[in-house]
Amino acid sequence: MNSLQGKTLFITGASRGIGLAIALRAARDGANIVIAAKTTEPHPKLPGTIHTAAAAIEQAGGKALALAVDIRDDTTVRDAVAQSVAAFGGIDILVNNASAISLTRTPDTPMKRFDLIFGVNVRGTFACSQACLPHLQAAARAGRNPHILTLSPPLNMRPHWFKDHVAYSIAKYGMSMCVLGMAEEFRSDGIAVNALWPRTLIATAALAMIPGLSDRLDGCRSPEILADAAHIILTRNAREATGNFYIDDEVLANAGVTDLSRYALKPGAPLIPDLFVD
Repeated sequence: MNSLQGKTLFITGASRGIGLAIALRAARDGANIVIAAKTTEPHPKLPGTIHTAAAAIEQAGGKALALAVDIRDDTTVRDAVAQSVAAFGGIDILVNNASAISLTRTPDTPMKRFDLIFGVNVRGTFACSQACLPHLQAAARAGRNPHILTLSPPLNMRPHWFKDHVAYSIAKYGMSMCVLGMAEEFRSDGIAVNALWPRTLIATAALAMIPGLSDRLDGCRSPEILADAAHIILTRNAREATGNFYIDDEVLANAGVTDLSRYALKPGAPLIPDLFVD
C-alpha cells in the first residue's frame, strides 16, 4: 500500500504551508482533499486561500472541496464533515494540521490569545477528531485503512520546553495528548492515530511573521519534508502503525531516504532545530 489514490483526506489549515504541502502530495496520487481552513479572501501578509489551494490541488491531479471552517466552532466542523461525506462518500484520513502559535511568556500572553491557541490547537483537534470518527470507523469496516495524523510534538516534560512559552507548550502538548489517548481508544476500531513533528524549523509564511525568525529562514527546511513523511505514514497499515510520535527525518530514513538536502532552503546552511526536539 503506497498510494492514496481515491482516498478522502480532511485537512485542517490546508490553504497554505504544511497543510497545503500534505494536500498536494496526496493530490498527486489522485486523492480527494477537503480544505478546511478560514482564509477565503487574500491576506495582506499570508499567501493563499482555500480557493487557490483548491486550484493547486486540482492541477496536481486531485479533487478538491474548499470549505470555510473555523475549527473552534464544533457546529461548523460537523457541517463541514457532512459536506465532505456528501461530496466524496466518506472520510478516510483526518490531518489535524491547523494550529495557532504564540511564543510569549506568561505576563505577555493576553487571555484572548490564550483562548485562541487553546481553541484552535486543543479544542479544534478534538472537535475534528470527534466529528470525523464515525466516518473513520466506517472506513475501517470497509478496509480503507483510516488514519488520524496530528502535527504535534513528542510529549517531552522537560521544563526547558515550557519556561519561555507556557501557554503555547501546553496547547501543543494538548494536541499530542489527544494522539496518545485516541490511539489507544480507537486501536480496536482499526483507526491509526499518530503525531508528526519536524526535526528542524519549517519555512512557512506564518513562521516568517514571528519576530526574530524572518531573517533565519536559511536554516529551515521546506514543508515538503513533512508532506513526504506524512505520505509514508498515511500509507502504512493502520492496524499496525498507531500511537507513534514520529519525527520527519526518522520517517524518511526508515523508508530509505537519507539525503535530505533537497528539503533545505539553503543547502549547506546550519539547520535550526524545532521546538520540543532534544
